[in-house]
Amino acid sequence: MSAVVFIPARYASTRYPGKPLVELTGATGRKASLIQRSWEAAQGVQGVARVCVLTDDDRIRDAATGFGAEVLMTSSAARNGTERCAEGLAQLGEDPEIVVNLQGDAPLTPPWFLEALIARTQRDDAVRMATPVLRTEPQTLANFVTDRKDGRVGGTTAVMRGDGSALYFSKEVLPYVGSLQAPPEVWHHVGVYAYRPDALRAYGTWDEGPLERAEGLEQLRFLENGWPITCVEVEARGRVFWELNNPVDVARIEAVLQEEGIA
Repeated sequence: MSAVVFIPARYASTRYPGKPLVELTGATGRKASLIQRSWEAAQGVQGVARVCVLTDDDRIRDAATGFGAEVLMTSSAARNGTERCAEGLAQLGEDPEIVVNLQGDAPLTPPWFLEALIARTQRDDAVRMATPVLRTEPQTLANFVTDRKDGRVGGTTAVMRGDGSALYFSKEVLPYVGSLQAPPEVWHHVGVYAYRPDALRAYGTWDEGPLERAEGLEQLRFLENGWPITCVEVEARGRVFWELNNPVDVARIEAVLQEEGIA
């Protein structure tokens, strides 16, 4: 297998319990759960041999099998999606070249984001883990600022070296731009990851570090253990990207479904 897509989903979300089963209304009035829309997004990705929903919850399993998804049951001990993906990898009969982690709360993820990660990883054997970043457009940056002002934790920003390797990720808006006349670029981190199997297995052996714990960002465990993360710039192509992190995001995502004509 060249690449597999795992969609980790848990019911007991701290900020939004039960969110994988929250229904979102599309442009035609069709209602589909968050996990179904994330699975449907994965179906459009080229070069993928297999798409699996990973969960420890029977309600999510039943919903996913109901709309035709393959489901791998993982343990309730998994603290984040990457740990869940490591458990899913152990259940495959053979190692794929690449494992892609598509978050179960990101139904607006365009297929070319995942395809860019797969292509970048296949092109360079030195890449152990890769993740996409977007130049932050005005509406997304406004959402970031509004969420922080209102005390909500929403999207994530990335800070990189000139070669695209990650320096840091944060739930804060980084870097601080203040009143600079020529502020540095603010990069929106997209919560999708491509791993080599060895990187995913190594992740499962490490303890959660203080930065990961403070930020609530699973990818920081790689940086805290000295493993590089390759950031891959992707283009929105006019598509608004936003994850479902808080109840307020339901209306935001449904508005995009309407605007984009997504059923």
